Amino acid sequence: MNNIITLKKISKSFSNNKKISVLKKISYSFSKGKIYSIMGPSGSGKSTLLNILSMIDKPTLGSLSISNKEINFHETVKNDTTRANKIGIIYQQNNLLSDFTALENVYLASLAMNNNKKKSIEKAKIIIKKMGLSSREDHYPSELSGGEIQRIAIARALINEPDILLADEPTGSLDQSTAKEVFKILTNLKNKTRLIIYATHNRFFANMADCKLEMIDGNIKTINERNKKFNI
Repeated sequence: MNNIITLKKISKSFSNNKKISVLKKISYSFSKGKIYSIMGPSGSGKSTLLNILSMIDKPTLGSLSISNKEINFHETVKNDTTRANKIGIIYQQNNLLSDFTALENVYLASLAMNNNKKKSIEKAKIIIKKMGLSSREDHYPSELSGGEIQRIAIARALINEPDILLADEPTGSLDQSTAKEVFKILTNLKNKTRLIIYATHNRFFANMADCKLEMIDGNIKTINERNKKFNI
Protein backbone atom coordinates (compact mmCIF):
# COMPACT_ATOMS: atom_id res chain seq x y z
CA MET A 1 0.00 0.00 0.00
CA ASN A 2 1.37 3.41 -1.01
CA ASN A 3 -0.61 5.47 1.51
CA ILE A 4 1.70 6.98 4.11
CA ILE A 5 -0.82 9.32 5.78
CA THR A 6 -4.50 8.53 6.28
CA LEU A 7 -7.08 10.91 7.73
CA LYS A 8 -10.42 9.57 8.93
CA LYS A 9 -13.20 12.04 9.69
CA ILE A 10 -10.81 14.67 11.04
CA SER A 11 -12.57 17.67 12.57
CA LYS A 12 -11.10 20.66 14.36
CA SER A 13 -13.05 23.29 16.25
CA PHE A 14 -12.04 26.33 18.25
CA SER A 15 -14.11 27.99 20.96
CA ASN A 16 -13.87 31.73 21.43
CA ASN A 17 -17.25 32.84 22.77
CA LYS A 18 -18.74 30.72 20.00
CA LYS A 19 -17.70 27.44 18.38
CA ILE A 20 -15.81 27.80 15.10
CA SER A 21 -15.45 24.66 12.97
CA VAL A 22 -12.31 24.90 10.83
CA LEU A 23 -12.03 21.28 9.62
CA LYS A 24 -15.13 19.16 9.05
CA LYS A 25 -14.87 15.36 8.92
CA ILE A 26 -11.96 15.20 6.49
CA SER A 27 -11.17 11.73 5.17
CA TYR A 28 -8.23 11.50 2.79
CA SER A 29 -5.15 9.40 2.07
CA PHE A 30 -1.79 10.77 0.93
CA SER A 31 0.51 8.47 -1.06
CA LYS A 32 4.29 8.27 -0.92
CA GLY A 33 6.17 9.29 -4.04
CA LYS A 34 3.77 12.17 -4.70
CA ILE A 35 3.65 15.93 -4.22
CA TYR A 36 0.38 17.48 -3.03
CA SER A 37 -0.52 21.15 -2.95
CA ILE A 38 -3.28 22.52 -0.74
CA MET A 39 -4.90 25.76 -1.83
CA GLY A 40 -7.38 27.96 -0.08
CA PRO A 41 -7.81 31.53 1.15
CA SER A 42 -6.38 32.73 4.45
CA GLY A 43 -8.35 31.21 7.32
CA SER A 44 -9.57 28.22 5.29
CA GLY A 45 -7.77 25.72 7.52
CA LYS A 46 -4.61 24.94 5.52
CA SER A 47 -2.24 25.60 8.41
CA THR A 48 -4.52 23.84 10.89
CA LEU A 49 -4.53 20.74 8.71
CA LEU A 50 -0.73 20.76 8.35
CA ASN A 51 -0.36 21.18 12.12
CA ILE A 52 -2.47 18.06 12.64
CA LEU A 53 -0.53 16.13 10.00
CA SER A 54 2.69 17.04 11.83
CA MET A 55 1.15 16.23 15.25
CA ILE A 56 1.85 19.75 16.46
CA ASP A 57 -1.89 20.11 17.03
CA LYS A 58 -4.53 17.48 17.69
CA PRO A 59 -7.95 17.12 16.09
CA THR A 60 -11.19 17.59 18.00
CA LEU A 61 -12.50 14.40 16.42
CA GLY A 62 -11.22 11.76 14.02
CA SER A 63 -8.01 9.80 13.55
CA LEU A 64 -4.62 10.23 11.89
CA SER A 65 -2.50 7.28 10.80
CA ILE A 66 1.13 7.51 9.68
CA SER A 67 2.70 4.47 8.01
CA ASN A 68 -0.41 2.47 8.94
CA LYS A 69 -0.05 3.28 12.66
CA GLU A 70 -2.80 5.31 14.29
CA ILE A 71 -1.47 8.27 16.25
CA ASN A 72 -2.40 8.63 19.92
CA PHE A 73 -2.26 12.39 20.42
CA HIS A 74 -1.85 11.96 24.18
CA GLU A 75 1.53 10.23 23.72
CA THR A 76 3.41 13.48 23.25
CA VAL A 77 6.94 12.13 23.78
CA LYS A 78 6.39 9.28 21.32
CA ASN A 79 4.85 11.68 18.82
CA ASP A 80 7.78 14.08 19.17
CA THR A 81 10.11 11.21 18.27
CA THR A 82 7.95 10.16 15.33
CA ARG A 83 7.90 13.75 14.07
CA ALA A 84 11.66 14.13 14.38
CA ASN A 85 12.30 10.83 12.59
CA LYS A 86 9.66 10.89 9.88
CA ILE A 87 8.60 14.49 9.24
CA GLY A 88 10.46 17.56 7.99
CA ILE A 89 8.65 20.88 8.42
CA ILE A 90 9.23 24.12 6.50
CA TYR A 91 7.44 27.20 7.79
CA GLN A 92 6.60 30.47 6.08
CA GLN A 93 8.34 32.20 8.97
CA ASN A 94 11.49 30.12 8.71
CA ASN A 95 12.07 29.84 12.50
CA LEU A 96 15.85 29.72 12.12
CA LEU A 97 17.72 30.37 15.36
CA SER A 98 19.11 33.89 15.03
CA ASP A 99 22.15 33.30 17.29
CA PHE A 100 23.37 30.31 15.28
CA THR A 101 24.95 30.11 11.84
CA ALA A 102 23.28 28.48 8.85
CA LEU A 103 25.37 25.35 9.37
CA GLU A 104 24.55 25.19 13.07
CA ASN A 105 20.83 25.62 12.38
CA VAL A 106 20.95 22.58 10.13
CA TYR A 107 23.09 20.18 12.14
CA LEU A 108 21.45 21.01 15.49
CA ALA A 109 18.30 19.30 14.19
CA SER A 110 20.38 16.14 13.82
CA LEU A 111 21.95 16.49 17.27
CA ALA A 112 18.45 16.70 18.71
CA MET A 113 18.10 13.05 17.65
CA ASN A 114 21.27 12.18 19.63
CA ASN A 115 23.30 11.69 16.46
CA ASN A 116 27.08 11.99 16.41
CA LYS A 117 28.16 15.66 16.17
CA LYS A 118 30.95 15.13 13.64
CA LYS A 119 28.73 13.07 11.34
CA SER A 120 25.88 15.56 11.78
CA ILE A 121 28.12 18.44 10.69
CA GLU A 122 29.41 16.50 7.69
CA LYS A 123 25.87 15.60 6.66
CA ALA A 124 24.69 19.20 7.11
CA LYS A 125 27.52 20.45 4.92
CA ILE A 126 26.54 18.02 2.14
CA ILE A 127 22.89 19.13 2.24
CA ILE A 128 23.80 22.82 2.33
CA LYS A 129 26.07 22.25 -0.68
CA LYS A 130 23.11 20.73 -2.55
CA MET A 131 21.21 23.92 -1.74
CA GLY A 132 24.04 25.88 -3.38
CA LEU A 133 24.94 27.66 -0.14
CA SER A 134 28.33 26.28 0.91
CA SER A 135 29.78 29.78 0.84
CA ARG A 136 27.07 30.98 3.23
CA GLU A 137 27.15 28.21 5.85
CA ASP A 138 29.03 30.34 8.42
CA HIS A 139 26.65 33.27 8.06
CA TYR A 140 23.90 34.11 10.53
CA PRO A 141 20.23 34.35 9.43
CA SER A 142 20.40 38.16 9.57
CA GLU A 143 23.15 38.02 6.95
CA LEU A 144 21.16 35.86 4.51
CA SER A 145 18.59 36.83 1.89
CA GLY A 146 15.01 35.59 2.11
CA GLY A 147 15.63 32.91 -0.50
CA GLU A 148 18.82 31.75 1.23
CA ILE A 149 17.00 31.53 4.56
CA GLN A 150 14.30 29.33 3.05
CA ARG A 151 16.90 27.06 1.44
CA ILE A 152 18.58 26.65 4.83
CA ALA A 153 15.15 25.91 6.32
CA ILE A 154 14.69 23.19 3.67
CA ALA A 155 18.15 21.80 4.48
CA ARG A 156 17.24 21.67 8.16
CA ALA A 157 14.01 19.85 7.34
CA LEU A 158 15.99 17.25 5.35
CA ILE A 159 18.79 16.53 7.84
CA ASN A 160 17.02 13.54 9.42
CA GLU A 161 15.99 12.10 6.04
CA PRO A 162 12.22 12.35 6.57
CA ASP A 163 9.64 10.27 4.70
CA ILE A 164 7.24 13.21 4.89
CA LEU A 165 7.96 16.85 4.05
CA LEU A 166 5.38 19.48 5.04
CA ALA A 167 5.63 23.12 3.96
CA ASP A 168 3.27 25.89 5.04
CA GLU A 169 3.35 28.79 2.56
CA PRO A 170 7.13 28.29 2.14
CA THR A 171 7.47 31.20 -0.30
CA GLY A 172 4.81 33.51 1.07
CA SER A 173 7.28 36.27 1.95
CA LEU A 174 9.46 35.95 -1.18
CA ASP A 175 9.34 37.72 -4.53
CA GLN A 176 8.13 35.69 -7.52
CA SER A 177 11.59 34.98 -8.97
CA THR A 178 13.06 33.80 -5.65
CA ALA A 179 9.89 31.82 -4.90
CA LYS A 180 10.31 29.94 -8.20
CA GLU A 181 13.86 28.98 -7.23
CA VAL A 182 12.73 27.69 -3.83
CA PHE A 183 9.84 25.72 -5.33
CA LYS A 184 12.14 24.18 -7.93
CA ILE A 185 14.31 22.87 -5.07
CA LEU A 186 11.23 21.65 -3.21
CA THR A 187 9.77 19.73 -6.15
CA ASN A 188 13.19 18.21 -6.97
CA LEU A 189 13.14 16.55 -3.54
CA LYS A 190 10.49 14.13 -4.73
CA ASN A 191 11.44 10.46 -4.71
CA LYS A 192 9.67 7.09 -4.66
CA THR A 193 9.36 6.93 -0.88
CA ARG A 194 8.86 10.57 0.10
CA LEU A 195 5.57 12.38 0.47
CA ILE A 196 5.61 16.16 0.03
CA ILE A 197 2.65 18.35 1.00
CA TYR A 198 2.69 22.12 0.76
CA ALA A 199 0.08 24.79 1.39
CA THR A 200 0.01 27.82 -0.87
CA HIS A 201 -2.34 30.57 -1.97
CA ASN A 202 -0.43 30.89 -5.25
CA ARG A 203 -2.22 29.04 -8.08
CA PHE A 204 0.92 28.87 -10.24
CA PHE A 205 2.85 27.01 -7.52
CA ALA A 206 -0.18 24.88 -6.64
CA ASN A 207 -0.25 23.62 -10.24
CA MET A 208 3.30 22.28 -9.88
CA ALA A 209 2.09 19.45 -7.61
CA ASP A 210 1.14 15.95 -8.77
CA CYS A 211 -2.18 16.41 -7.02
CA LYS A 212 -3.83 19.76 -6.35
CA LEU A 213 -6.25 19.96 -3.42
CA GLU A 214 -8.41 22.85 -2.29
CA MET A 215 -9.85 23.66 1.11
CA ILE A 216 -13.58 24.20 0.64
CA ASP A 217 -15.96 24.68 3.56
CA GLY A 218 -13.73 22.86 6.01
CA ASN A 219 -12.98 19.91 3.76
CA ILE A 220 -10.51 19.10 1.00
CA LYS A 221 -11.43 18.46 -2.59
CA THR A 222 -9.19 17.02 -5.29
CA ILE A 223 -9.03 19.56 -8.09
CA ASN A 224 -6.80 17.62 -10.44
CA GLU A 225 -4.00 15.08 -10.72
CA ARG A 226 -1.34 15.13 -13.38
CA ASN A 227 1.22 12.68 -14.66
CA LYS A 228 3.43 14.99 -16.71
CA LYS A 229 6.40 16.88 -15.30
CA PHE A 230 5.77 20.56 -14.67
CA ASN A 231 8.50 22.90 -15.86
CA ILE A 232 9.09 26.26 -14.19
